[in-house]
Amino acid sequence: MKKIEAIVRPAKLEPLKEAFLRADVKGLTISEVHGCGNQRGWKEYYRGSEVIINMLPKIKFEVVVSDAKVKETVELIIATAKTDQVGDGKIFVLPVEEVIRIRTGEAGEIAI
Repeated sequence: MKKIEAIVRPAKLEPLKEAFLRADVKGLTISEVHGCGNQRGWKEYYRGSEVIINMLPKIKFEVVVSDAKVKETVELIIATAKTDQVGDGKIFVLPVEEVIRIRTGEAGEIAI
């Protein structure tokens, strides 16, 4: 099992939610986050002083999938979130040792 974390532009929230629904990907967690990478932010003026704003709003999607679904899930995210502009985001794929459904106690892939 793998945990896929994708940090994308806020404008891609609804398109990605719809894409995950169509692909029958379940167990999705979505968070509003702030960060910076190559995009670096922008300059604003506050009370006559220049201020560099480098923490940009982003959306973070997290989902745990079976090893067999990793490639198609990553491809789905790329196809939906890509704009070919700096700031499109990043995808992280991490190993998951165990998943346990609290309600039933089921463990492993069946608990995803």
